[in-house]
Amino acid sequence: MGKDEVHLVGLARRLAMDGLLSESQAAEAATKAKSRKQPVVSYLVEERILEASAIAAAAADEFGVPLLDLSQFELELAPIDLVNQKLIQRHHALPLWQRGNTLFIGLSDPTNIAAADEIKFQTGLNTDIVVVEEDKLSRVINDIIERSEASAFDNLGDEDLDNLEVADEEDELEDPNADSSTVDDAPVVRFVNKILLDAINKSASDIHFEPYEKSYRVRYRLDGILREVATPPAAMAPRLSARIKVMARLDIAERRIPQDGRIKLNISRNRSIDFRVSTCPMVHGEKIVIRVLDPSNTQMGIEQLGMEPAQQEAFKHAISQPWGLILVTGPTGSGKTVSLYTALNMLNTSDRNISTAEDPVEIQVPGINQVNVISKVGFDFAAALRSFLRQDPDIIMVGEIRDLETAEISVKAAQTGHLVLSTLHTNDAPQTISRLMNMGIPPFNIASSVSLILAQRLARKLCQSCRVEEKISREDLLKAGFNEDELADLTTYKAGGCDECGHSGYKGRQGLYQAMTISAEMQKLILANANAGELSEQAKKEGIGDLRRAGLNKVKEGITSLEEVYRVTTE
Repeated sequence: MGKDEVHLVGLARRLAMDGLLSESQAAEAATKAKSRKQPVVSYLVEERILEASAIAAAAADEFGVPLLDLSQFELELAPIDLVNQKLIQRHHALPLWQRGNTLFIGLSDPTNIAAADEIKFQTGLNTDIVVVEEDKLSRVINDIIERSEASAFDNLGDEDLDNLEVADEEDELEDPNADSSTVDDAPVVRFVNKILLDAINKSASDIHFEPYEKSYRVRYRLDGILREVATPPAAMAPRLSARIKVMARLDIAERRIPQDGRIKLNISRNRSIDFRVSTCPMVHGEKIVIRVLDPSNTQMGIEQLGMEPAQQEAFKHAISQPWGLILVTGPTGSGKTVSLYTALNMLNTSDRNISTAEDPVEIQVPGINQVNVISKVGFDFAAALRSFLRQDPDIIMVGEIRDLETAEISVKAAQTGHLVLSTLHTNDAPQTISRLMNMGIPPFNIASSVSLILAQRLARKLCQSCRVEEKISREDLLKAGFNEDELADLTTYKAGGCDECGHSGYKGRQGLYQAMTISAEMQKLILANANAGELSEQAKKEGIGDLRRAGLNKVKEGITSLEEVYRVTTE
């Protein structure tokens, strides 16, 4: 046997003997799996060389081991706590059930005797192997780990605050001007860590550190509303600023100009949280705003966004097209990024090349090519777009269309066989057309490229545990926009207040949407240089409700209050 040949053993050998793999494929899989320090089955499934179901069926038949479909198994009954989680991860083994002195464990590779032996030694129980499909096994184990991490995170106490670790970035160096006596001040370190941890626990989107002449305050933005959470002594301002800037790899000696940076905070070995940091010099010190970047917010399904059925269909239809320009509009903080990433997650498959240009990249997603634009060196959205078009793209996402050049390239890309998604800061969908015209895009190019405009706002949801029925006069309901025939069985609610919602009466937010597809009649109006009012009238004729109507529908469903709809929508 040559020195480069691999001696096939275990499941790889059986798969080759059964003809599911050639010997060369099996040898290559065994070698690469070993180099990656992962099981052969995991490698074969991840690389889509074999279906997990085919491997499981072959393994069960070959070794005479029972085959179990994990999707039909009640995992809540599994004795997960019997086996050390590190063993579950390392051996890719799942405790399924215990019968007497025997523990049945799920493995995708029944030749993994080491797993059975080590679990037997750790638990003191005999072990029996059941074959399960690798892809389902991976999902279950990942879910177990995530739940465990979340539980550990929620239970972090004061004694853990000193041990949180700020991740080092390979291309960033510690500030040489950092004064260790300032930035390593234990009380300051603990205070900043606690503020960051509490912000994540409470699902805050932003943290504001604000210095004043004789006071200092820290506020969280919770469900879109700023709330004061701490008032440290004003004398702490320079030390708090220095600590946060060192964590974000910023120059602590520079206090005259704004700076931007990022913090990656390692909560545990398997979980880290990203924060985006922005500093701005004020009269009495530096104000610092930290954006909490929670990946889970961008991984929700389309059903959780709050779209109505017709809007969902319009959205799905638009992103399923091979070309076209989809624009998401609304003010800062209205959830545009979540809507865009919901679309990208739906489109993120191995047969598509997806590239995004963002300022900056907030959430990193495997399988999507993400680029930070850097305007200071001339690498703006337009430059990123031009580069993408030379890289064989299928789908392009531009963080924001800010100028004519970016708009022109986006429109041309949409006209030449690419699906382009982007955002604009406009109040509603019809005004977006007027904005593009005012930027200098010819009406013909708008009509032939734009396929969907999605205007949106985020409204706070009433806490279902404490909402209170609200009596509103018939006249006020009609003035709000309800129709006469809606009033007969209409029940409206207002915010109450309980421990579950922090006595605010609201818990979480949901989107209000106006989904305007560009129909043939809309195209005619655009070509005739129609204004936003004329486009709005046509939208109503086509049954496209405005943002206020979307809010009223949420009031009818008892999801939010009329007061909240008034707050987030404009006539």
